Amino acid sequence: MLRKLVTNISGKFELIFNEVPLLVESPARINLLGEHTDYNDGLVLPAAIDRWIIFGVSKREDRIVKIYANDLNDDIQFNLDDFQYCDKEWPNYLIGVVFELLKMNYSVSGFNCLFGGNIPQGAGLSSSAAIECGLLFSLNEIFNFGIDKLEMAKIAQKAENEFVGIRCGIMDQFTNLFGQENCFVKLDCRSLEYEYYPFVSEDVSVVLCDSRINHSLASSEYNKRREECAEAVQILRLYIDRLKSLRDLTPESLQKFQHKLNKTLYKRCNFVVNENIRVKEACEDLLQHDFIALGKEMFETHAGLQKDYEVSCSELDFLVQISTGQKGVHGARMMGGGFGGCTINLVQKRILNDFKSKIFEKYYAHTGKKARIFEVSIVGGTSLISV
Repeated sequence: MLRKLVTNISGKFELIFNEVPLLVESPARINLLGEHTDYNDGLVLPAAIDRWIIFGVSKREDRIVKIYANDLNDDIQFNLDDFQYCDKEWPNYLIGVVFELLKMNYSVSGFNCLFGGNIPQGAGLSSSAAIECGLLFSLNEIFNFGIDKLEMAKIAQKAENEFVGIRCGIMDQFTNLFGQENCFVKLDCRSLEYEYYPFVSEDVSVVLCDSRINHSLASSEYNKRREECAEAVQILRLYIDRLKSLRDLTPESLQKFQHKLNKTLYKRCNFVVNENIRVKEACEDLLQHDFIALGKEMFETHAGLQKDYEVSCSELDFLVQISTGQKGVHGARMMGGGFGGCTINLVQKRILNDFKSKIFEKYYAHTGKKARIFEVSIVGGTSLISV
């Protein structure tokens, strides 16, 4: 699968630009537990997976940037001395990276770029971070900037926050660059300290079920949840010393001052507090290979996202409902910002075919939509491709 992608991008690049490119692979990401905790300075447990954006890049001798989006059959061209926000959506994830590098006085000159891959669009697997980090990693290589991975993650996040205008946390960009084969990474989104937890099992697979739903609510409601969490912190810091974010809130302190919050803000806080606890428990479960306990925490997270954080939708709830009723499915939950995208499932390999059949048949009968179902493997982060 990867080799075919690389051959396609390399061949197309040579055809368009008549030169051999530097090639980079940039993976998608999943998140086992720790949803909506990253922008609350909390804990997350993501991994990079075997779906990629492949980049081909080369230097130019002028100030012109030419970028081809292979899967969209579309392209842009701009001058580094005179460019702005693009009316089309996809270029801004790339232009934003270039803009941040120029703001930081890195000596970016003109370059050619062609990219494409097999990350499903709208599935919540962070193709945006794969595009941002893939280009940044590529430019770091061809221009010898010497930027380390952590700084790259921060630059890519800033590009999405400030140029694209999506107020994401750092989880997606960090995972893209720091992913490690067969490991989930527990990231502390405040300190940026991290630890790897092996996920190696001959019996259990990670399976994604794409709802094929991409509600327009997602981005506006995402920003609204951030605002609600910030509002709760503003109120509670009047009563709790040294409260900087919801990360500092404990179940006990939340209960003590519950009456200071309205019902909605309390529910948001309750989810975040318990989700951080679940991430810690999940890390212990991974060390003990206890997939039953891990699956229970995933179901609990989905219930919290559905009822307390209110970012699920009927299609995602139905997919989790199907999984809940199947023997051999340890856990399931919606994954990502919400209102569409994928569920993530821990499924015993012996029932994999039966699981896929039931999801496909029941979901189609219920919604009239054909779910995309794919088993994924955990891979390393963005890296150079040796040809």
